[in-house]
Amino acid sequence: MSAEFFIAYRYLKAKRKGLFSMVTTVIGIAGVALGVAALIVTLSIMNGFQSDIKKKIIDAQAHIIIYGSVRADDYGAFSARLKSQPHLAAYAPFVLGQGILTFDNRSAGVVMKGLEPESEFKINNLKNYLVEGSWAALGQAKPGEPPVLFLGEELAKNLGAWTGNEIILVSPKSALTGMGILPRMKKFKVAGIVRTGYYEFDNTMAYCGLRAASDFFGLAGGINGIGVKLDDINRAKESVVALKKELGFGYTVKTYADMNRTLFAALKLEKFVMSLVLALIILVATFNIASNLLMMSVEKLRDIGVLRAMGAGPGFVRKIFFWEGNLIALSGITLGVVLGVGLSVFIAVYPVVELPSDIYYVTRVPVELKIRDLLATALISYLLCMLSTIYPAVRASKISPVDAIRYG
Repeated sequence: MSAEFFIAYRYLKAKRKGLFSMVTTVIGIAGVALGVAALIVTLSIMNGFQSDIKKKIIDAQAHIIIYGSVRADDYGAFSARLKSQPHLAAYAPFVLGQGILTFDNRSAGVVMKGLEPESEFKINNLKNYLVEGSWAALGQAKPGEPPVLFLGEELAKNLGAWTGNEIILVSPKSALTGMGILPRMKKFKVAGIVRTGYYEFDNTMAYCGLRAASDFFGLAGGINGIGVKLDDINRAKESVVALKKELGFGYTVKTYADMNRTLFAALKLEKFVMSLVLALIILVATFNIASNLLMMSVEKLRDIGVLRAMGAGPGFVRKIFFWEGNLIALSGITLGVVLGVGLSVFIAVYPVVELPSDIYYVTRVPVELKIRDLLATALISYLLCMLSTIYPAVRASKISPVDAIRYG
């Protein structure tokens, strides 16, 4: 143990002459602890929401989406090209198109997705999000009856259409008939309601059989997209590069992050701004540390003079003040980390904050602790605290020993 550390430690433990000096020390430690705890809890909650949204998106989509028309005759060769790619776990063809759904004098824009249940459910968890009806209805349509359709829950609410109702799908593309050019229309029967928990999907998506969608959008049995699931989602970017090279310029390949880039960018910016605002709490606490050290230099003026007269140099005095600030900072940061982790775990386990399930689709605040955030919070807090010790330490080291002993 160095002499500088020993003096700083004994001074921190010793009873202070003035009550105000002790209070400023406690405030300094408490300020750092509260700032660190608040930052950890906020980051944990925002990480939880980000992970929850990411999971809902991946569960309803795929890791990689390939856009481009593939005729029915060419699908076998196209599939062989996909299977040659590494890290590909499964893939599923789909037909995607936009239209307008009308029911009982109500209309709503919709993104129509035609799918094959057997392959679609291998690339996502859409199968588990059906709250009404059965996916088996896709293969049970009888000749002469309208094909079945599954609506997102919010979309069904807006239209007022539920299981068993028949609705009209209108395509924005026109069809040439004997009466002239008319919009293409087709009747569908609602066979179920889908609730993914992600509002954007539940408010705009409708699902039907692959063949029905292909015929309606004029693809003659072909498809216009394929969803791909990887064995490791972290390889999405490199897999996109490989697929683009393999498929050529006729196809557009995007990851789930590319498809939701605006959302993820907004969440990232929100997390940064919140972290910056909460870091101000820690910054305020560092001023308390600086004021405490300045008071120490005044309170211990005679002691500093005696040390200087005994041969202690300015560097020795500076180190005492650095160690004093270091001990206060480490005490506050340690307490803050323990408090922040404890509060995060408590919020995750106990429903202290309940959310309306009809709005957020979750009843508890999602929490996810990350070691990276804990280390970054502790490191940044420590650096801010150490910066606050520079001026008091330099000021105390410049005190003249004669003046310190005379006026101390």
